Amino acid sequence: MRGKLPLIVNQSLTRGRYRSPVRVVTALTKRESVMPVEMLTYAELGERLNISPEAARALVRRHRLPRSRSNDGKTLVQVDLGEISHSPVSRVPQDQAGHQVVTALNQKIETLQAELNEMEAIASGHRVDFERECERTNKLLAELLKASAETMAAREKAALLEGKLSVLTQPWRRRLADAVTLALPQAASIVREGVGRIAR
Repeated sequence: MRGKLPLIVNQSLTRGRYRSPVRVVTALTKRESVMPVEMLTYAELGERLNISPEAARALVRRHRLPRSRSNDGKTLVQVDLGEISHSPVSRVPQDQAGHQVVTALNQKIETLQAELNEMEAIASGHRVDFERECERTNKLLAELLKASAETMAAREKAALLEGKLSVLTQPWRRRLADAVTLALPQAASIVREGVGRIAR
């Protein structure tokens, strides 16, 4: 009968009589409304709550709602929708969010590519400057070595000319004395050699 109230069990009287735990059922007043317990699949639960089936599955796990398998192999969840207070969070659709991320990444890649091209152009300009300066330095070094060799030769020639000039500027007597002084040791050695031959 539809108007029949549920059975009321007095727990204090029946506790010792039954070994198994007794389910206590309380009577409902006329003001209270009974929310039916429904068996829903994840997809149906998601439609009722305006969420995806994956979110419905996560919600069932979080609330630890009883589940069972139907004859066709689908999972059925025993749920009282009045007990579940779920308000879906409004999110940007995955496709749109993914598209925004991809667009942002593409723009970043284009910016980095432009900066890389600019840096390569600057580096090539610096490379040309570097090669030009290396060539200029090599030329200057060759000229410096040539000038150094010419300077050494000029100094040697100047020293030789200075020696000749100093000889020419001396008085004739001094030059004669120097010549005799240089010739005396040679003459003495010649005399010694002659004496040595005669003595033999």
